[in-house]
Amino acid sequence: METRTVTQREQEEQSSKMSHSMELSSQIKKKTFTSSDEEASYADYYPIIPADIMSVKEILNIDTTPRHRTWEILKDTLAADEEYHRDKWTMFGNEVESVEVDVIRNQHVLRTRVDAMALRRQAEKKTSDHLKYLEHLSQKAPDFPIPLRAHCVWEGMTVKLSCTVQGCPPPKVTWYKDGLPLRMSDQPWNYSLKEKFGLLSLEIRRCSSDDAGEYKVVAKSPVGEAMTFGTLVVNSHQGAVAGSECSQTPALKLEREAQFGSTFPPSWVREGNSLTLECSFTSALLSFQQDVSWFRDGIKLLQSSTVDIKTIDNKASITLRAAHKEHEGVYTARLRTWDSIQEHSAFVYVKDAAALVVSGPASPLDVQVSDVNKNYVFLTWQPPSADGATPVDGYNVERFDVGQGEWVLCNSQIQKMCHYPVFGLKEETLYQFRVSAVNKAGAGRPSKATEAVLTTDPLEHTRTMVVKVDRGRTITITKDELEGQVKAPFPPTDVRACEVSDTYVVLSWTEPEPRGREQLTFYVERSVAGKNSWQLASLDMVVNSTRFPLFDLAKGKEYCFRVRSVNKYGVSDPSEPTQPISLGKPKAKPAQPHTPMAIRDGDTSVLLQWQEPKDKEDILGYYLYYSEVGSQDWKTVNNKPVTENRFTVHGLKTKQEYVFRVKSVSRAGNSNYSSESLPVLLKSAIRVPSAPSAIALLLCTASEMVLSWRAPACNGGDPVRGYYLDQKEKGTETWREVTVKPAKERQFKVCNLTSGLFYQFRVFAANAAGIGKPSEASDAFLCEEWTMPEPGCPYDIEIREVRNSSLVLLWSAPLYEGRSPVTGYLLEISQGYHSDSWTALSEEPTLDKYYKVSGLHAGHTYRFRVVAVNEAGAGCASLPTEPVTAQTKPGTKNVEIGVDDDGFIFLGYEAEVMNDDSQFLWTKRYAQAIEAGRARTVTKKNRSVLTFTDPSEEDLGLYTVEMNDNPNLSSSYDFTAEDLEQLKELSWHIRNPLIALKSAWQVEVSEKGDVRLWLQTESLSNNAELRLILNDREVSSTPHRKINFDKAKGLVEILFDQLSQEDEGSYTAQLRDGRAKNQFTLVFVDQKFRQTLALADRMRRDHQRKAGPYFEEFLSWSINEDCELVITCKVKNTNKDTSFKWFVKDVETQVAYDQSSGVSTLTFQQVTLKEAGSYRAVVSDRRGEDVSTLDLVDDEYDRLLQQLSKQCALSASPLKIQCTAEGFKFYCSLKYYINHLKTSWHFMEKRIDQENKTKPGSSMKNVWIEIFNPTENDKGKYTLEMFDGKETHKRCLELTGQAFADALLEYQRLKQAAFAEINRAKVLKGLPDVVAIMEGKSLCLTCFIDGDPAPEIFWLRNDREVVDTAQFAVKKEPKCSSITVNNVNTADSGKYSIFVRNKYGSETVDVTVSVYKHGEKPPANAVEMP
Repeated sequence: METRTVTQREQEEQSSKMSHSMELSSQIKKKTFTSSDEEASYADYYPIIPADIMSVKEILNIDTTPRHRTWEILKDTLAADEEYHRDKWTMFGNEVESVEVDVIRNQHVLRTRVDAMALRRQAEKKTSDHLKYLEHLSQKAPDFPIPLRAHCVWEGMTVKLSCTVQGCPPPKVTWYKDGLPLRMSDQPWNYSLKEKFGLLSLEIRRCSSDDAGEYKVVAKSPVGEAMTFGTLVVNSHQGAVAGSECSQTPALKLEREAQFGSTFPPSWVREGNSLTLECSFTSALLSFQQDVSWFRDGIKLLQSSTVDIKTIDNKASITLRAAHKEHEGVYTARLRTWDSIQEHSAFVYVKDAAALVVSGPASPLDVQVSDVNKNYVFLTWQPPSADGATPVDGYNVERFDVGQGEWVLCNSQIQKMCHYPVFGLKEETLYQFRVSAVNKAGAGRPSKATEAVLTTDPLEHTRTMVVKVDRGRTITITKDELEGQVKAPFPPTDVRACEVSDTYVVLSWTEPEPRGREQLTFYVERSVAGKNSWQLASLDMVVNSTRFPLFDLAKGKEYCFRVRSVNKYGVSDPSEPTQPISLGKPKAKPAQPHTPMAIRDGDTSVLLQWQEPKDKEDILGYYLYYSEVGSQDWKTVNNKPVTENRFTVHGLKTKQEYVFRVKSVSRAGNSNYSSESLPVLLKSAIRVPSAPSAIALLLCTASEMVLSWRAPACNGGDPVRGYYLDQKEKGTETWREVTVKPAKERQFKVCNLTSGLFYQFRVFAANAAGIGKPSEASDAFLCEEWTMPEPGCPYDIEIREVRNSSLVLLWSAPLYEGRSPVTGYLLEISQGYHSDSWTALSEEPTLDKYYKVSGLHAGHTYRFRVVAVNEAGAGCASLPTEPVTAQTKPGTKNVEIGVDDDGFIFLGYEAEVMNDDSQFLWTKRYAQAIEAGRARTVTKKNRSVLTFTDPSEEDLGLYTVEMNDNPNLSSSYDFTAEDLEQLKELSWHIRNPLIALKSAWQVEVSEKGDVRLWLQTESLSNNAELRLILNDREVSSTPHRKINFDKAKGLVEILFDQLSQEDEGSYTAQLRDGRAKNQFTLVFVDQKFRQTLALADRMRRDHQRKAGPYFEEFLSWSINEDCELVITCKVKNTNKDTSFKWFVKDVETQVAYDQSSGVSTLTFQQVTLKEAGSYRAVVSDRRGEDVSTLDLVDDEYDRLLQQLSKQCALSASPLKIQCTAEGFKFYCSLKYYINHLKTSWHFMEKRIDQENKTKPGSSMKNVWIEIFNPTENDKGKYTLEMFDGKETHKRCLELTGQAFADALLEYQRLKQAAFAEINRAKVLKGLPDVVAIMEGKSLCLTCFIDGDPAPEIFWLRNDREVVDTAQFAVKKEPKCSSITVNNVNTADSGKYSIFVRNKYGSETVDVTVSVYKHGEKPPANAVEMP
């Protein structure tokens, strides 16, 4: 923009003109256009032309547009004339208007072009994204289906190294030789590299020793990396072999880096158990290698409560403290080296734990929590691989409140799909969740619990903003503060269904904006689509989050939903209703995979590939299963779904044939099984053997040396076919061949040597796969003739039968004996790998060339060596053996001895692993061959049996067996005379077998009175025969006596419908089954027969009796706890017409009878002699009659009294004491007492006889004894013994101490009170209660008085003392007193009393006197005086 300085007047005039121009231009309607992919404003293109902007041409940059010099015109006009005519300004405005129209038209054209370009860019972007998506789907990590192979060639030959590579996108391939990139430009005439359709080949022409080494091919792509190795060995005609050792470029390294040594194989662990994976390194880890990383399926593992990672010295390990199915996968240990990273990987399989219920399902896995809200979460999981005996019906979901510590079931009905919304949780609470599968057998083991999840508002962070101010301070601002006070809430928005299943719908919505400061909850309403009848769907539930699941929707119906906000001020208006929503259709199980193909991948592994189903959108992975051919025993391979369509199955058995099948896995469950793969037979893979070792010099002359060496530790799966030997002079570098043809034995004579020179040797082992690596160079041996007197060293020391505490050493005698023959051998032992401390195993030399070492410690490592001895002394020791650990390997078998089915004695041995060419080698004493005429060997599969033809003492001794290609599989057995004796006896029994008896003759009587005689032997064949002998004659089945013979069960039975005297006798069953035979006899006579006959008759009659009503329980008596006599019976098979009667002493008696239970009971509360007698019950109807009789007389009645006495004694209360004026009274309460119960009292364990001081007594409910005038001598233990006729029952009371003192004090008190009562003043008799006398007569009242001392006497009238007067005369005597009232009148009526007293007490007696007139009647209750 150009800037100018003008005067104020010019500015005003300019402003006026611009305003006029703006008015003109604003009369045209302006339009704006925006492309579909742009949101920016194009105001720069509006045709409003102010005076200080560029021209239209400059704006649009279009050359064809006429150029309007607006700015120049305006500038010239202002400079030429200060007063510009309005008409010229009008013309200017019209020109501007014309320019504006052109600008709008050009803008429209421009916008159309811009839109077209935007659409083109969108289409190109979508096409690019789709291509990238397709490329991503087809991505596959690099892989070498056919790896490089090792080659061994002669110098000058041409060799081609080939392999195939696959991957998407196509990987970049790089060749390496001995770790360095292979550059074709260095030797283009020698190397030819080709790559076509994934086939990689490297052709090397005219091979030389420089071409030998390790070749590596590395394929890299964005998806991953793969590599393959192959060794090229170049054999020289001059005897040197190049390439057997990797050449290394000399480099200066301060420290040797560690590399992987021993590694971990594929492993298996049961769910819930711990697992440790460990790998060791060739040396201690350097400082930069200390961080050994562990990965599972490419994800790095870190130290945690469940994972323990350790790196100590030259070992690294990882421990899973509790393995779960989620932990299954490929575990990788990663080690850093100077120039690269080394990795080792192996698969870890997690096997199902034992089922909680028989035939129950396994546990689900991978339970994930998502969409966490205040009171809602959404769970997903994966189904288990094993359904159990029946398919999985559904799942139970449980939650665990971390604060409460209890698992609670979330779903009332089992959930079919592998997802579930959990509602009703507490806000701000930590929860864990787990899932268990359910089938018809019950609920299975629960899954691994999820990590603790906090239920909280997921949008809480959006309502808070933190503002930073100066000096690092912050200010927190919440939306509540900005929104102000919102009272009535607004309705929610965006109500929709976020999850739809065939059993539930989950609604989701957005909180109102603004929501206010108050706590918000929600009401959810629903209505059938089209009816507008809204009902509360969240009844009795508090909805405080923006999620709500509904489980009670009807299938096939559509619903609309709306939500209201609720706070303490009220309820909002409803939200906008949703579109019609209905339950989804049940998801079908996924389609099954097809065309599984199994390819042998190793000795114990198979590569399984399959075709994925066309519709794999919802498929989570695949479960694999395998079975041995013909067994149909399917086992699960993986418990975590495999996401690829190929998998290597480990842990199979060599020489076994397998088939495989696959399942698809989805949230809807598992698919059906795929078809079975074609059978695949596992065979051992063949590799070159490992290097021999321990080259020893056995004999030396002036020009020859005899050498021996130890066989390779591993033959590569194929027997070693021969050995190649190289030699060199000490100090030289060139190795020369000694053997052109391979040596068959591990001993070789080297000729044409120069005496006085030192020579070194090395050995190669060869098998069908090729030549292995060379041994280490031997020590430098001096070529000179041996003349020493001692023997040379033994050689070929081998170890057999390694067990936890023992092993066997074998060796060969030295070739050089010295001046005299070898007389024995000394053995030495050293503990550890490299210890130089040797200890003698035996004090005396052994003559044998084998020795069993015992007393070893399990897990400890040992080395051994042997020294030969002759008359000159001990020679030099043999080379030490390889270190061996005393440990019995899993699956180790020992030689077993026994007798076969034909009666031959045999020795048997079973090998754990065998190859096609494996053979069992049987020897005697580790060396002697077994004579063919004395024993024969038979091998079937992996078992060999040595069978003796006719064993005798010549066959006794030590027998050994081993595998020709694996001497580690070996065992021995010492066949002793004791074994021979026992086995010969067993052999005779087998050759002359007896049919084994399971159950001897048994006699049974049925309820109907039928008799069954039976016996049972072992199971017999269909050719078995039976002869039944009765009293020395053979019998067969008759209608009366039926004979059955079940051969499969070995059951012989004789059935009698009615046993009679003719059936008495001896029964013998003679059995024969092939060579086996036996006979069994039953003596069925005398008492045994009579008892059976009587029992059969009784059972027959009883069966007939039960045809009608009968007594299930006959009359019987019992004594209950209340000492009552109860006579009961029980009848059965009655109906409404059945009559039931009781007769007591032949008199019919009515007794209670419960027809529903059939029980009738007669109860006597007290037993006396009249209860003795006969009782009879009769039940009858038209079907029959049954009678039950009970006689309570004689012995039965005595037994009744005894039981009654016993119950009475048992009812006795504890012994108690009662104090009286006479003394102590000990008593015991009973239900009731009878004379049959004999009682006796004891004091201090002595019987108390009746005397003046004691008095026993009894009543109907009490038994007592009185002790008169007790003293201190009566203190002690009192016992009541009750004898019921059989048993004695006791009740005791300890009357000592304070108890005795209290009782004695109470007795003295009562005694004094009784004495006072006897001597106190009292009126004995003489006065009636009411006396009536006619007026005018004299009344005389007399009474008798007692008391000591003589009492004082007072007469009272109406409670006033009466004195002697003319009218009243009182007479007092010691024992008698009277009062006379003369000439009585009505005034003399009233109460008269006599009061007597002395020092012990007083007494008052009242009499009422009623005086009546002449003609009146005296009171009815009065005594009329004459």
